Amino acid sequence: MNETITFEDFSRIDLRVGTIIEVNDFPEARKPAYQLTIDFGDLGLKKSSAQITTLYTKENLLNKQIIANINFPKKQIANFMSECLVMGAVNGKDVILLNPEIKVKNGSVVS
Repeated sequence: MNETITFEDFSRIDLRVGTIIEVNDFPEARKPAYQLTIDFGDLGLKKSSAQITTLYTKENLLNKQIIANINFPKKQIANFMSECLVMGAVNGKDVILLNPEIKVKNGSVVS
């Protein structure tokens, strides 16, 4: 377990719900990954690189709602600028995406 943080520390993390609207292969990535475009409603579109190719196909990711942190700094991954971090549970080599059980408005706050 990592060090204990305060509620104020946690409240600085901006977790939002978004819908994946575009999925592309990312052959330039060192580890297998997809390039995602995610719709966060009024907050706009953001791009992310996600190493989720073992459990998810491009087809079953399209229109899937996910949870992402949208206030990390942008990160250059190969020739791609990742603008948010898609959240998932790590199970060995697999990443299982976190998502709302019921469809909600894109941009909804996760608390």
